[in-house]
Formats: sequence, C-alpha cells, structure tokens
Amino acid sequence: MFIARLIVLTVLTLSLEPTLSLADDLLDIGRAATIDVVLENAIRRGLIAGGVVAVGNHTGQLYGTAQGRLYPDAAAPALTDRTLFDTASLTKVFATTPAIMKLLEQGRVGLLDPLTLWFPEFEGTNREETTILNLLTHTSGINDVEIPQNDPLQSLLEKTILQDSSATIGNHFRYADINFILLGELLKRVTHTPLNTFCTEEIFAPLGMAETTFLPQADVSTIAPTAGQDSLMKAGVVQDINARRLGGVAGHAGLFCNASDLNRFATMILNHGTYNGVQVFTERVITQMTSPYFYHNGKIVRGLGWDISSPFSSPRGSYFSDMSFGHTGYSGCSIWIDPEQDVYVILLTVRLDYSHVRQFNKLRSDISTLAVSIFSTPRITDEIAGDTKIP
Repeated sequence: MFIARLIVLTVLTLSLEPTLSLADDLLDIGRAATIDVVLENAIRRGLIAGGVVAVGNHTGQLYGTAQGRLYPDAAAPALTDRTLFDTASLTKVFATTPAIMKLLEQGRVGLLDPLTLWFPEFEGTNREETTILNLLTHTSGINDVEIPQNDPLQSLLEKTILQDSSATIGNHFRYADINFILLGELLKRVTHTPLNTFCTEEIFAPLGMAETTFLPQADVSTIAPTAGQDSLMKAGVVQDINARRLGGVAGHAGLFCNASDLNRFATMILNHGTYNGVQVFTERVITQMTSPYFYHNGKIVRGLGWDISSPFSSPRGSYFSDMSFGHTGYSGCSIWIDPEQDVYVILLTVRLDYSHVRQFNKLRSDISTLAVSIFSTPRITDEIAGDTKIP
C-alpha cells in the first residue's frame, strides 16, 4: 500500500509546478521502489532467482536496477548490469536480423531473393518460392525440427526439404526457430564469415558492445545460469539444444549479453542507427527493419525479425504505442522499444519456473507498464496512476 500511495503522491506532486525539486526527488524514489518491488515479488514467489531491468531513451539509460542472485542461494553472487545472460531468441533481433539488414544495406541480398540463390539444396523442391522476407517474418511455413548431433546442418536441410508447406508460404504466421537458423547459415554463405564474427565486426564492435558474444569465455561467476532438460542450472552454455548441436553459434539462439551492452543497442535504434556519433545503420534501414511487414486479422503484426503485436507480445505491457516493437527470449529475457514515446525497457532474468508461463508473461507486462508510466510523458503518467497495481 505504501508504494501504491507513493506513485499517486508522485503524480500529484508533478502537477504542482512550484515544487519541482520535491517532485523530482519523489519521482526518483518511485522509479526505484515500483520496479524493484515487482522483481522482489517474483523472486519471493520462486518465478526467478533475480532480474536486471534497464529503462532508457535516445540519450541512453535513465534507470537501472538489479535484484536477486545468480542462483536461489543466499551465498550466490548478486546480479549486476554486467552479468551476462543467455538471451535465447533475442539472438534473432540483436544478431541475426541486424546482420541480414547489414547485407541489405550493402546490396548483397534482397528481401525477395528466393532461398535457392543461397541454398541450391532447395532447387526443385517446394521451397523454391520461399524468400528472405518469409524467413524474417516467420511466414515461410517451415516447421521446427530436432537437429541430431551428427551432421546437424545437413540433417536440418534434408528435413526442411521433406516438409510440404508451400500452400502457406507468405500468408500464414508460424513462429519457428528454423527460419533464423537458415538466415544464420545464409549469412555465412553470402559473406563466407561465421555469424558470430560478422556480428562482432559489423555491429557489436562499432557499438562498443565489448562483452556481447557467442560461446562466452568469461568466468561462470559472471554468467547467469539457465535450466537444462535435466532441470540443472548451468552457466556459460546456451540453453537451446539445437543451438548447442550447431556448435553454440546459430541464428536463433546462442548470444550472451548484459544490460550494459543492450542499452547501447536500444539507444542506437532510438537514434535512427547512430550511437555516440558512429553510424552503424542508416535511418532508412532502421525504419525498414521495424516497420510492419505482415498483418493477420489485426491480431498479428510482424516487422523484420521484430514482434509488433502477437501472442508473444507480453513485454509490450499496457501503454506502449502501436509504433513499438520488441522480442522475448525463452530463458527469461525481453526487450520492448517505442520510438513514438522515446523509451525502451530491457528485462533480463534468471528464470526458475518455466511451467507458469502466464505468470512470467505478467511479470514482463508489469515491468513494461510501470516503466512507461514512470519514464514517459506526464499525460501517460496521469492516465496510468489510477489503475497500476503493485503485487
């Protein structure tokens, strides 16, 4: 009740122009208290062992907090903004999608290029009509497959060829990791450079994301663990089994990153491709990447790689605009970015409970809703003050 009253008091104080310094002080308290208490509640309920939140705009981080520990053990190291997390499917939007956009920017591929240009294995099959655009928007109709340990890539391609999904190409959304596995391999065939090397040279290094990597070599005491199929918590090894069988570098999963580095990426997006005076992408490419490319009954909207509105959009919360976009990761990570309101929200967690999906999605939603209510415009703050509930 105290924290709920504090939020209302903060909103009321902000409306009193003569007491600006008091309002600023109360706003600072509210920033820490409201988001921290949501994380602490999730830790108390056993949903996560800990979490890191970063909120910012085009100038960079405005607020950050780290609650909890690497493991549900009082003796475990505390989380910080430098803790590395297995970002799972955020790999799709922090590595693979921007890497493909870099190839588009360089004129080396086109969105409507058929896969057969780079995968001759698909010639004469029902995959001849599948394009790069279909992979980026999950409209290829290709289903996920389990990849064996022996000759994993060749086995994946053979299983893909055997699928008969030509009728759904381009007109049906079906989220599947295989789309981005193929994109990662496509990039390697176009550039003759592995995905991890290309991303480091073309994206991470220019942004100063020095700790972002596939196959992390850092001390495991600085890496958040994930639960394996045996439910044991392991650090430094990608959680996704198909990514592991592909050697730890794959287009759908495998990237490890921390909040400090992700702040840089999100800030670059809100600065139309530029960070600290370095142009990583042109403004046109950023707009192209985050614009809607697929609609379905108004319920599913996808950009290139990025989610705009779908059943996976829980980090959108209640108050991000229709222009916002983001993505989630199975390991417990998510990001949502809103150019219209000039705000981004990053959530990285040590996820313990994978069975209560609805509760975890509510955590993502609550963090975003609170962040927008605190760090967006006074109009948004006034609108939210009455109906945001703290657990």
